[in-house]
Amino acid sequence: MAVEDPGFHHLLDLVPALGMRMLPVEVDDEGMRPEGLRSALRAGARALVCSPRGQSPLGARFTPARREALLGVLRDHPDVLVVEDDHNAEISGAPAVTLASGGLSRWAQVRTVSKHLGIDLRWAALACDPATLARHDGRMLLTSGWVSHILQSTVADLLTDPATTRLVSRAAETYTVRREALRAELARHGVGSRGVSGLNVWVPVRDESATVNGLRTRGWWTAAGTRFRIASPPAVRVTTASLTPDEARAFARDMADTLHESEPVYGG
Repeated sequence: MAVEDPGFHHLLDLVPALGMRMLPVEVDDEGMRPEGLRSALRAGARALVCSPRGQSPLGARFTPARREALLGVLRDHPDVLVVEDDHNAEISGAPAVTLASGGLSRWAQVRTVSKHLGIDLRWAALACDPATLARHDGRMLLTSGWVSHILQSTVADLLTDPATTRLVSRAAETYTVRREALRAELARHGVGSRGVSGLNVWVPVRDESATVNGLRTRGWWTAAGTRFRIASPPAVRVTTASLTPDEARAFARDMADTLHESEPVYGG
């Protein structure tokens, strides 16, 4: 299976647990890189999982040009299943540019309300081609199969409620402001970062442990990038959903100080 690198850590744990082999595909601000995907498919990948926007942890999102380039690669491999995990759809801060609408023979797109309505609703929607749908339904018959009608009705009511729609829209704007505020403050201190959509900022570093521990002593909790990456370089993930612009200024200053302090020891 071709997977994003860096990519969502739970997926990177799930794929080998299911007995499948992962083939990492480099990700930049526009998502999977076409040349990396082509190499993975030539190496035998029978499926790929990607995020069209709000990608975790790098914050990538598909552009129309990247979508067309990826579709061009995939059309040479019509039997490959393309799974799009659009988990951040409503609050990603990016428009929907998807591979699923590109005329592929095997595809599936998953959306969930966990990020913007509540994880306890335990609800997700799947759109896919007929063959994939039949396989999905067969698997559901062998597992949980039943989804609470109460939760389904609750989700339906929330999705059609104007007040909830307005609240989610304001949340999306707030998340964008907070993400961009942190990136601007980091840049002001000479610290590079990635994150053009979603709820995270990815900061390349020389030593993940030194950076995470240094920030922790200053009162900040960040995630070491090692759990999100296979072959991509070291970095730390900063979740910006609850980080206000004022806090971003303090964090960026502490990040710059931490990186400066770690260089003499870990700079190589």
